[in-house]
Amino acid sequence: MPRYTDESKERVRDAIDMIDLVGSRVELRRSGGTSFTGLCPFHEERSPSFSVDAAKKLYHCFGCGEGGDGIKFVQQLEGLDFVGALEYLADRYKVPLEVLEEDAGAAQRRERRERLLELLERAATFYARTLWESAEAAPAREYLASRGLEEATLREFRVGYAPSAWDKMLLASRRAGFENREIYDAGLAQRGKQSNQIFDRFRRRIMFPLADRRGRVLGFGARALGADQKPKYLNTSENEVFHKGRQLFGSDVARAAAAKAGSVIVAEGYTDVLALHQAGLRNAVGIMGTAMTPEQVEALSGLAPTVVLALDADGAGQEAMLRAARVAAGRKLELRVVPLPVGADPADLVQSEGPQAVTERIEASVPFVRFRVERALATADLSGAEGKDQVIDELRPVFSQLPPSVMRQELQHMVAERLDLHEELVAQLLGQAPTVRPAAASTPSSTANDAPSPARPVSRSERIERTFLALCIALPGPGAEALARVGDDHFGSALQLRAAVHLRAHLASPAEGIDESDEELSRLITELSVRAGRGTATKQLLRAEELQLELARIDRLIVAARGPDAPPNVSVADLARERATVKADLDAAMDSAMEASAEAR
Repeated sequence: MPRYTDESKERVRDAIDMIDLVGSRVELRRSGGTSFTGLCPFHEERSPSFSVDAAKKLYHCFGCGEGGDGIKFVQQLEGLDFVGALEYLADRYKVPLEVLEEDAGAAQRRERRERLLELLERAATFYARTLWESAEAAPAREYLASRGLEEATLREFRVGYAPSAWDKMLLASRRAGFENREIYDAGLAQRGKQSNQIFDRFRRRIMFPLADRRGRVLGFGARALGADQKPKYLNTSENEVFHKGRQLFGSDVARAAAAKAGSVIVAEGYTDVLALHQAGLRNAVGIMGTAMTPEQVEALSGLAPTVVLALDADGAGQEAMLRAARVAAGRKLELRVVPLPVGADPADLVQSEGPQAVTERIEASVPFVRFRVERALATADLSGAEGKDQVIDELRPVFSQLPPSVMRQELQHMVAERLDLHEELVAQLLGQAPTVRPAAASTPSSTANDAPSPARPVSRSERIERTFLALCIALPGPGAEALARVGDDHFGSALQLRAAVHLRAHLASPAEGIDESDEELSRLITELSVRAGRGTATKQLLRAEELQLELARIDRLIVAARGPDAPPNVSVADLARERATVKADLDAAMDSAMEASAEAR
């Protein structure tokens, strides 16, 4: 992965037009000055709580708490990492990126990789053109149409056709200036067993480009068109750019929809994914087989926090779901399962039942833990005590991860009913659930996830501290003086204190100087910066909020002085008199702030 210069990153940030960027996904309305508001793209809401400051180039949602700069916006909405988002924006705003100085070996490897990616991109274009323009590809077009797949869908996913000749790709690539070694290393050619000559790896096959989340083609999955061809499915061989175990088919097309929906649908095959997208389920991806790898689970977690498994209902598909749960253990993923009829895959159902019915099946997905309990009961021999004991043994670790809840009670009742045992006995056999969910990491049955959710309620004292800090940003001159007057003990929240310390040194440019790993502080500073651009800030209002901080500080001292561990030589009476003085000053400051606000209007 290339490393770009800090100057390049700053040029990209400078070039971003936040109203253009955010406005392409969110309907924005001016709310005053350089501030705009709209409905948050990260969570469902009816009243707009999403705010953009065009001048500061920041966004913040006061409903779910998400916020950041333009790069963070693209990361969240498009499902890209930092480098991917930077390159996306550089391309959008035509900003050249400069790579940090590299040693000769690193530069050579990067240039070689770029050559292979260019070759694969040309190959995808060649195969797609062949599918639509070649007479030989007519049977391929007929097959795809028989699966109910429309031309627009096939073109979007760049589905193609590899001709039956032994050297069509080889010759086309040579004409484009690529060497035999590059063609072989890209996985487009292979060597004969008896000779050292190379020839096209893919022939007489429907071609499905396998791309990364940014749409760069890394390899291909190929389906045989004739019954005489073996194997039925052939992939690009493992090489320096392609690793099948890391791939998710369609992730480049699905990433934005998955990020917005907070969920990603996982199907098995290529046509399943195409059919689901055509049915309007734009957050579907494929695992190209039944064995889900840790790398694929990691990729899924980067797309969305909820994974909906729509795998075939046969034994292999159900085993794949269990494997997915084992691989997902320890990651913050919610796994859900779509009950599918035995013998039917999503592509079949779209054709036989229609898009609406399949959408309803997806929406009716069940938590993985319910699927696991139902599967254990369905596959067990419950005719005797031994079989019932085996089911209990299988389900005991499942229930050990479930906290006391309605779902636990329902599943426990289901087990008791199927085993024909008293529910109290079943509860005893399964073991008592922990009263607190383990803090380490979520389990396959966990519903924990990182989806945007309503922000944690903020206490009154925290609101006062945040309002004060936002006003300091809005009025940097008086704000710097106010920050110098207040001490660390004016902040009851450790996070707000960190923000105050940061702003004392970076008030002119609040977003600078924050450690990239300090997500908590970065998010708060973004929120404060956006707040600073909303409403009218005056010196009188800043003074009033400073006095609010002082009042809160004294209140904390009074509470401490009345407690069992009261500090010596602290008089509650003295503190009460000091509080009365500050309260009188605050009342006067509030009157002055109201007058200044009225004059400003």
